[in-house]
Amino acid sequence: MTFISIMDNKNRTNIILDIFQEICKIPHPSGHEEAIGEYLMEFAKQHNLKAKQDKVGNVLISKPASLGYEDRPTVILQSHQDMVCEKDATLDHDFMTQPLETYIEDGWLKAKGTTLGADDGIGVAMTLAILADNDIKHGPIEALFTVSEETGLAGASNLEKDMINGSMLINLDSEDEGEIFIGCAGGINSTIEFNYSKENVPDNYFFIKLSVDRLHGGHSGDDIDKGFANANKILARFIYNSLKKYDIKLCSFNGGNLHNAIPRDATAVIAIPNNHKEDIRVDYNIYASDVQAEYHITEPEMEFTMESTEKQTTCIDNNTAKNFIYAIHAVVNGVYAMSMDMPGLVETSSNLASVRTLDSTIKIIASHRSSVMSALHSVRDTVAATFLLAGADVKHNEGYPGWKPNPQSPLLKTATETYKELFGKEPKVRAIHAGLECGLFLSEHPHLDMISVGPTLRGVHSPSERLLIETVNPVYTHLLTILERIPVK
Repeated sequence: MTFISIMDNKNRTNIILDIFQEICKIPHPSGHEEAIGEYLMEFAKQHNLKAKQDKVGNVLISKPASLGYEDRPTVILQSHQDMVCEKDATLDHDFMTQPLETYIEDGWLKAKGTTLGADDGIGVAMTLAILADNDIKHGPIEALFTVSEETGLAGASNLEKDMINGSMLINLDSEDEGEIFIGCAGGINSTIEFNYSKENVPDNYFFIKLSVDRLHGGHSGDDIDKGFANANKILARFIYNSLKKYDIKLCSFNGGNLHNAIPRDATAVIAIPNNHKEDIRVDYNIYASDVQAEYHITEPEMEFTMESTEKQTTCIDNNTAKNFIYAIHAVVNGVYAMSMDMPGLVETSSNLASVRTLDSTIKIIASHRSSVMSALHSVRDTVAATFLLAGADVKHNEGYPGWKPNPQSPLLKTATETYKELFGKEPKVRAIHAGLECGLFLSEHPHLDMISVGPTLRGVHSPSERLLIETVNPVYTHLLTILERIPVK
């Protein structure tokens, strides 16, 4: 295993991107961070740094203070090891065994047909660059690399209390250069299940596969207010209207993959009497045209397809199929409320994330976010009520807390002042609707003073994920300056 040497090249952006490219070669889906964890532990060994790994896989690498900076408080640099694994439907790619194939286009770093993993591989790369550079000035550093952030913040939730000892924490999981985040939303996931029986399909029925795909998708927190379409909602809407016109049988419905991604595609198999198969084709073409016109700004590549498919002997019983489609069509999705405290910030939202038809159940995952805990519980219960009325079983996970902003933060003061000195302008200070691990750290370490920064990313949690290369060096320079300017204890 080889490692980038900071002394090989003084171009900071190239150093960080070289480290990031190493990370892209290592499989690191959520829940499967063994290889990246080994890489981090070996990195520490190669650079003569102390490191430890807890029972769930979180890694902590400690770097002592530079000469003359021993009296500074310990700063925790925090990022997460895992990545969201999404790919184009037609791409044959195994995230467990194959490296990501990256390329540069118009100043953006991208991956061919897959998520890039800059969320949060670029945060990991920046931290490793700091750990390997002995020429920079800083107090004691604890570099914390958590696991399974993208699947419910499991690493942060199970972090051993004595794993970290720092009094300040800089989270490197934000996505806008020039912005400093001081708060985030909390979240809860709901698992909904419809139990169904199988009914025989009459002989005079024709089978059709309906699909909507090539939607934008995106992060279910940060992108929820962008007006992107939800594939599950789009497809259910058509079937809802068709159920009122024809004696349709629903055989299956599948859409979306991840709780924290807006669904990009959905597919359903239906059966319709032979004498109405041409009628529904006309309906679908009209519907596709109408919806494409509705979303012509945010979803210019949206595609609808309808094709005949092989005959099936059974379908979902009529009552369950109707209740399921009605509930999917009715359930709240998207922005639920905007913040009254911070104009422009989404306060509360819900994402109808995934639907899977199994042998005797239809399983649905919905994710809910809010910076106000009572509002989070309200939207969770609103979604639950819709499905409970339709006869489904509903369960919720424990969720994770939000991170309440602290405008009086000393770390924020240092970060704001140094940014202005470096770039001649004020940074934007704001909260984010996405979930960060900071709320969990704060619940166990209430003394922590925290901010979150990062270079500009777009399209995260989707194959359009990209990193704006020109923003890497400004963020890194700002980070180094913050570390140097941290006041004495």
